[in-house]
Amino acid sequence: MRSPEKLAEMPWSTDVTIFTVDLDDGDGLVEAMSGVDVVFYLVHSMNSGIVFESRETRSASRVASAAEFAHVNRIIYLGGLHPDSGELSAHMRSRAHVGQIFIEAPVDAIVFQAGIIIGAGSASFEMIRHLATELRWIPAPNWVSNRVEPLAIRDVLYYLVSAVEVLGRVNRSFDIGSGDVLTYAEVVKSFSRIAGLKPRHVFNLPIPAPLLSGLWVGLVTPLPLTLTLPLVQSLQEDAVADEHAIDSLIPPPAAGLLTYEQAVELALFRAAETEGAIGTDWEADIDELSEAADSLPIDPHWAGSQLIEDDRAFVFPDLRADQLWTIVASIGWERWWNSQPPASKLRRLQDRIFGSAGPRRGPRFLTGVREGDPIACWTIVEMEPTSRVLLRAEIEHAGDIWLEFTMTDQATGCSFRQRAMFNPSGVRSRIYWAAVTPLRRKIFPHLAQNIAKAARRLT
Repeated sequence: MRSPEKLAEMPWSTDVTIFTVDLDDGDGLVEAMSGVDVVFYLVHSMNSGIVFESRETRSASRVASAAEFAHVNRIIYLGGLHPDSGELSAHMRSRAHVGQIFIEAPVDAIVFQAGIIIGAGSASFEMIRHLATELRWIPAPNWVSNRVEPLAIRDVLYYLVSAVEVLGRVNRSFDIGSGDVLTYAEVVKSFSRIAGLKPRHVFNLPIPAPLLSGLWVGLVTPLPLTLTLPLVQSLQEDAVADEHAIDSLIPPPAAGLLTYEQAVELALFRAAETEGAIGTDWEADIDELSEAADSLPIDPHWAGSQLIEDDRAFVFPDLRADQLWTIVASIGWERWWNSQPPASKLRRLQDRIFGSAGPRRGPRFLTGVREGDPIACWTIVEMEPTSRVLLRAEIEHAGDIWLEFTMTDQATGCSFRQRAMFNPSGVRSRIYWAAVTPLRRKIFPHLAQNIAKAARRLT
């Protein structure tokens, strides 16, 4: 594991032995594999830039040699679906070559070849998610008409785990897929429908080179260019299972493989459950392999929904939580927020362009109100009087903004936390966030201090 600290939040972290090892360190690899029966090789080096092919070849060769030296019984590798003939992209050529290295090594190998893997953290799935979320009209290169056979991460794990129990020497590759074949355009449109978004329209734009389309995807999504460039190159080919020999070695799951629609529903359900947005009525119908669709602490920053935060913490030795609550509850900070020149003028201009947070409604004090009630231009999401309040404002054409104040009495004074969160919805929302940056930089650093000053004046 390259970053073992990322596993600290996983519930099973204390049940495993974690090694930090460099794939260029042959001795370290042998030590890590000592006493191991099966090695799962799930390493992809696309983030190594233009040299990823040579790096992947070198790493796979070292792992194969170390596995032989450590007397490992089997290597299980997850590669990508690709046509058997024709010129492959660098990305898919490298995947195929790594699989061949393991097949030709003395240690037995089972090489799986899958298309788009549907679940949080999968680069292909995150690209689809962000394209569908950010854009209603999606200009796309010719590859949007190519065919792909997605596979739920739950089913990928089923094959990987089942491969451990396969008896005898195998030493070959297997295509794995759901049987649900779509074009990339259909994949994006279906995602938007399943996610409850407005219909997305994908139209062909004759972008002449994979390089340009990779740059375009990197521009409109948060995925890094070192990932989008080789990833988009791989989309130039169909990714459909050509054979089903795996069925004779590992039968499909008893309940069947998930369709693309079911896989997306599961991924979105797990994400919403993780964020506490929905209940757990479906839990009885979901096996533990389905938890793989969750977002994990080890996922990259671009995985999942892109919640933007501004989080600040303070300690006020001379104040109590109830004193600070008086100001927070009176929405006095909101009056100060709107009165700061030139911030007030800037905010009025931004409201005219993007839509305001809505009319001022309801009372002007957090007394006699409940969760869900409107107050000023906000809605009360959660409230614990004298200690915490979470407010939400809906920006008409941009998305939702949450503002949270938490205050706790401690021996050293009152701990005060101010947290703003923005959930962008589309490219326009990201333009909005960039536009409010001057306002945010002027107000946010001083908001808590002004609340404290107002509280002191009342004492």
